[in-house]
Amino acid sequence: MFDQTQIQEFKEVGQLCYTVLLCRLNVKNEELEAMVQEAPGAINFTIFLTMFGEKLKGTDPEETILNAFKIFDPEGKGHIKADYIKEMLMTQADRFSQEEVSQMFAAFPPDVSGNLDYKNLCYVITHGEEKD
Repeated sequence: MFDQTQIQEFKEVGQLCYTVLLCRLNVKNEELEAMVQEAPGAINFTIFLTMFGEKLKGTDPEETILNAFKIFDPEGKGHIKADYIKEMLMTQADRFSQEEVSQMFAAFPPDVSGNLDYKNLCYVITHGEEKD
């Protein structure tokens, strides 16, 4: 059904969406405490930036992430039907749970036509804030 390259792209999209969820949604206290325990001592802004950079190390460039999403958008419209991406995330590669998909759509809701703006999503993944 899918070749190895496409399967790898599915995995990357799934992992990137999960990374965005961690950055955009409330984090559980246990997760925060675990992160604080990783610090060598008191956390000042410099240590925070260092730790944050370590968590983001290895994030692909925006173009790579866009190319992964473009597999689902052969017409190059810049958006994907939310139902379709939900199905792909829950049935292919590193599968998302229903809760993870719901969290993603809570952070990045589809538009009134039911489309996910993946270009904006990719921008947020690589820049940390939404485009105007």
